Amino acid sequence: MTTRDLPPAVVSVIENSIVSEFATVSAAGVPIDTPTYCFATDDLSAIGVATGLSYPAKAERARRNPKVGLLLEGMPGAPIVCIRGMAAVRDADLGANAIRYLSETGFEGVAAGNLTWAEAKNAVWYWTRIIIDVFPERIMWWDNAEAMDTPPHIWNAPRQHWAASDPAPAGKVSAAPQWPQKPWQEIAEGAVGRGAPAHLTLLDPDGWPLPIRATACKLLGDTFRLAIPKAAPWKSSGKATLTFQGVETFVGDVTDEDGETVLTVERALPQLPLVVDPAQVLRPTDEVRKQLVGRLQEETSRRGQPIPVLPDEPPAYTRLAQARVARLRELKLD
Repeated sequence: MTTRDLPPAVVSVIENSIVSEFATVSAAGVPIDTPTYCFATDDLSAIGVATGLSYPAKAERARRNPKVGLLLEGMPGAPIVCIRGMAAVRDADLGANAIRYLSETGFEGVAAGNLTWAEAKNAVWYWTRIIIDVFPERIMWWDNAEAMDTPPHIWNAPRQHWAASDPAPAGKVSAAPQWPQKPWQEIAEGAVGRGAPAHLTLLDPDGWPLPIRATACKLLGDTFRLAIPKAAPWKSSGKATLTFQGVETFVGDVTDEDGETVLTVERALPQLPLVVDPAQVLRPTDEVRKQLVGRLQEETSRRGQPIPVLPDEPPAYTRLAQARVARLRELKLD
């Protein structure tokens, strides 16, 4: 049985998802969820995600530890799909990555303010991507969000051998910029105040980082108090991260207190300006652009590759990208 043989409603979620909760494991063993654009391959053998070469941390984590997790949440009433995957990091051909990323995601969803392609293609710090192909090792799904207190359906991959990442480039990863950071309590108050969905990520018993959406979240002192579906694929204890759409992410320790999941916060992760203010993705401030371009130059140099030159016209969309872009247009109209 291949992924193509999954129930049609599950296949639809995998094919049509635009954003995933994508989780990797840090060198210190902390599971970190970073919401990320996703794009299934046509045969559903893998699900791609990507990160800018100017902020490569999650790709470096996936190269070091290929056990990664994905959470795909469809429209209301659709299945919730949780995937344990094996990651293969692709950065041996940055020019090909840029074309692939554009053909899978387009630029419409990124180009806030109705930028033309002639303007958008100048944002080389964004389009120069590391792609991470995630090969499902296990797929768990619930028929809908309301069913998540009951055990999931499970599909296990027949394969045991997984594609390897491209060789790591020479030298050390370039230093990340030190962006201004507020106290974590202030960041937390903002996250809860705007009512953003909260996703908690822990390691399952086999070491996979798996995000699950909390059904309720409140801030009390130095803790988040969470209601988590009963069939979450891990025990509510250990190192964890809690993220609010990737804008605010907190690291801490989780305990179970009389059926309530409690995250005692240790710190907030640095906030990337492009995530806090999406308008800066393609049109950053002068200081942010300087930092991104500087790091891009360092990372392309490590790989012995030039910064990609983008075509005058964006590449054609893949079959599945056409459906995702149409959905984006519908969401904007709504």
